[in-house]
Amino acid sequence: MIKHKIFLLTILLFSAVIYAQNNENSNIKVKIAAYKNDIRGPYKDIRWFCTDGSIRAPKDPCPDNIGPGVQHARYKDEVIALSKEKHIFLGQILANTEPKDFWDMDNNHSRLKQYQLDKYLRTIDNGWILQKGQFYRGAVQSEDEEAWGVDFYKWLLKDDRNLTQNYFLTRQSLKDIPHNGDNNLAQDIRSQSKVISDSLPSFMDLRVKIHGQPEFTDIQKVRDFKKTNSNKLTASLARQIDALLATMTDFYKPIDVASFEAKTSLLKNSPIGASIQKYVMINVGDVSPETLVPATAELLFQIREALLAEKNPAARLQLLDISLKLEEIIFKNAPQWETDTIKELLTKICYLGMGTAGAGYLEIWEWEQIQGAMNAYETDKLTLEELTTVLETARGQVEWSASMVKANYQEVVDLYGAFEPKAYGFIDDKIRGSIALYLGKSVGDLGDFIAKESSLTNKMMDVQNQSSVRGLNPGYAFGELVVIGGSPDDVEVSSDKIYIFQRPPSDLKPVAGIATVAEGNMVSHVQLLARNLGIPNAAISDENLQNLQKYDGQRVFYAVSNKGNVIVKLEANMTADERALFAKKVRKEEKIAVPIESIRLDEVNILNLRNVDAGDSGKLCGPKAANLGQLKEMFPDKVVEGLVIPFGIFRDHMDQPMPGQSVSYWKFLNDMFAEAEMMRGRSIPENEVENFQLRQLEILRDAIKKIELKADFLAELEKGFTDILGKSLGEIPVFLRSDTNMEDLKDFTGAGLNLTIFNAVDKDKIIAGIKDVWASPYTERSFKWRQKYLLNPENVFPSILVIPSVDVDYSGVLITKGISSGNDEDLTIAFSRGAGGAVDGQAAEQYLIKETVGYQLLAPAREAYHNTLPKTGGTGKKLVTFETSVLNERNINEIREFAKTIRKTLPEATKSDYKGAYDVELGFKNDKLWLFQIRPFVENKKALSSGYLESITPKIDKKKEIALSTKL
Repeated sequence: MIKHKIFLLTILLFSAVIYAQNNENSNIKVKIAAYKNDIRGPYKDIRWFCTDGSIRAPKDPCPDNIGPGVQHARYKDEVIALSKEKHIFLGQILANTEPKDFWDMDNNHSRLKQYQLDKYLRTIDNGWILQKGQFYRGAVQSEDEEAWGVDFYKWLLKDDRNLTQNYFLTRQSLKDIPHNGDNNLAQDIRSQSKVISDSLPSFMDLRVKIHGQPEFTDIQKVRDFKKTNSNKLTASLARQIDALLATMTDFYKPIDVASFEAKTSLLKNSPIGASIQKYVMINVGDVSPETLVPATAELLFQIREALLAEKNPAARLQLLDISLKLEEIIFKNAPQWETDTIKELLTKICYLGMGTAGAGYLEIWEWEQIQGAMNAYETDKLTLEELTTVLETARGQVEWSASMVKANYQEVVDLYGAFEPKAYGFIDDKIRGSIALYLGKSVGDLGDFIAKESSLTNKMMDVQNQSSVRGLNPGYAFGELVVIGGSPDDVEVSSDKIYIFQRPPSDLKPVAGIATVAEGNMVSHVQLLARNLGIPNAAISDENLQNLQKYDGQRVFYAVSNKGNVIVKLEANMTADERALFAKKVRKEEKIAVPIESIRLDEVNILNLRNVDAGDSGKLCGPKAANLGQLKEMFPDKVVEGLVIPFGIFRDHMDQPMPGQSVSYWKFLNDMFAEAEMMRGRSIPENEVENFQLRQLEILRDAIKKIELKADFLAELEKGFTDILGKSLGEIPVFLRSDTNMEDLKDFTGAGLNLTIFNAVDKDKIIAGIKDVWASPYTERSFKWRQKYLLNPENVFPSILVIPSVDVDYSGVLITKGISSGNDEDLTIAFSRGAGGAVDGQAAEQYLIKETVGYQLLAPAREAYHNTLPKTGGTGKKLVTFETSVLNERNINEIREFAKTIRKTLPEATKSDYKGAYDVELGFKNDKLWLFQIRPFVENKKALSSGYLESITPKIDKKKEIALSTKL
């Protein structure tokens, strides 16, 4: 009774927390609405702030004997309270702010980022919280803000780490923090055009053009629009269009390159100063875009490399300001650079890529990894395969650039988005204001050319820039299209629908098909499940997602071929062959049976991991423990000690009477399955049958979490910790890994469906964790996957692998196959800093390790935080920067050698005829390799051999040579 009350209290407290969070956001919304209509906005009054710390009335300035002061507004008391309680800073005034507080390093620089987001909201929403307060005289003094900005950057740029670890953020902040009188005119243009189109729908086409492909000729287009629609424009709209034209005219004025020398006076005697002087001499006057853009990109990159050599913070500030001007030159001139041949297009892609790296959207080491591929224009001809490699590399650079913006700003956008939805446009605005916009356009042109040469063409209705779409897993689906632009975590998915996500949810339930903007990584549990089960899966761009929004709710056909081309079409446009794929037929034979013939439920003693090997999989325990025991035998110094709680102990506990029921836990479970079959026999709809099962499983799951563990089992557990793990229960942090007999079957992986308890130390938490792991196969998600693909989902038995935690520096997944290359002799790896990130779908660092020699960077890591495993238990979060790679050369070589070893020795050691690839989870601590899991890498044979998918997969002559002089 007491336990039941505690459980109810826990539920009530959790619900109260969710309610409180929603209520707080509602309160902030109310405050924002009030500030918009308040002539003082978020401010209370005007005061003098003197250098001795005193605050004086507005007509009582700081006297000379205590030094000068600054005058500005004070925040309302509730605004101050919000900053202290929630770390939300509204209407920030820079003057008198401590630089260290504003940099806010302990909170991932949240205050600085909020300042940038606040400025964006003001430009797109008529001042936002300062709609009326922007006219509050004396609230903000521009000259004081600018003086503060100069002092802030002198403080910030003294520390080399701020340039190495946070180059992108530091440089982006210069666009928003006043320090030299310049304005962010490009953002103003986008914001003003958005405001006009919101009030005047007929302006939308022009707004899309200005946001997507801005160029000088847009000025005349806006003038023509105003003239054509003059009789429809209100006085207010006419003024807004005039203001937009003025901003555009100002922005597209030629940048005075000659002024660079005067603006870099502190650099005259330095090597980079000489480079700037040379650039000015060559490029002053009228220079063609195809000459100006490469020269500018080279200098932009040189400045980034030279920053650390200049130790004077003021000189560094001058360099960064010139860097922004150079980016602006590229942004204005890139659309004027017209390319006629493949060679010219590859040259443009290379230099736009270099400029993107110079502007901080890539780290220097990332550019160095791909520079060789980007220099492909230096030859006279390339094979179709080589040209495709250039395309994939360049397309990757566009994706990495966008993910750099997201990695830096997504957290603060989500914070504000909870109470101000307009905040979600900030990241898109940042990306559209970068060189990566034009890099993406050029990459799209290259993709279109290759698509024609190879017939590998995507066909996705009227979606724009389809060359940015790439298939990840082959398969086909038919169902309602659901487009999710925001967070996927609270979306309830359906197994008969096709989902488009910004990022894949880490606990995805069965779906018919999936496409994502941020694919996470290709070897996460979600991606492996999709690949295993033949669920079509593709990576798309932000623009593609936006284009698909209008089809949300419509029924579509979706297919990904074995070569990665993608088809999406409305139901009405399906061919007879495509309709035939979904004709009603008995599909039971396509399901998989969980083998139970050899299961040993009589073993009710805890096992030493050393005494378990691959032959025990599905008999005594699941494959995690069995295969790790095998690795322990083969690589004893690379695998920790461990305990195995076999199937038999779970089954023995399930024979106990179930509280509140007249039967045992096991009988309750089997009665549920029997009743479900009877319901089907009575022709009750399957969704009703499933809902009945889920309700019963919830009752069972809650009961298992409170099951009474037998005294002899607890005593043996205590002994196992002491004898095998070397410390008493409650003194060593461990992982409790669910390990069922339904995993790693010949045709079903089951990756990530059940629970892992991370880094538990406390004795009570470990005991509760055992119950939670036993209950996890009966969660809705796990059950739905099994029900969909297994013939006998009732015969699922969980064992538990108990191993000591290793607080790895970085961890990840190795697949002994080239997933992207299709070469069985290549390797694919994905690693994240800390523990568990790669398997959980983080944006991990990914490589293709080639069969012969070398490796290719497929994607850099782009996660702002990584998991740590404190000795006290639980998990911690640590802030990450990207200036160095996760893996080093030694790690990659060790992984290559390890893969060679297991390919040869594992089948011999296990007397197995398995000839496929392996899926290995591993990590490094102080450069020492640790192994945590190995399983077969299971792909969907039905999808790979599908006649329909084969029919839409073009036959490509990879060795076909393309002369780079070929016209586009």
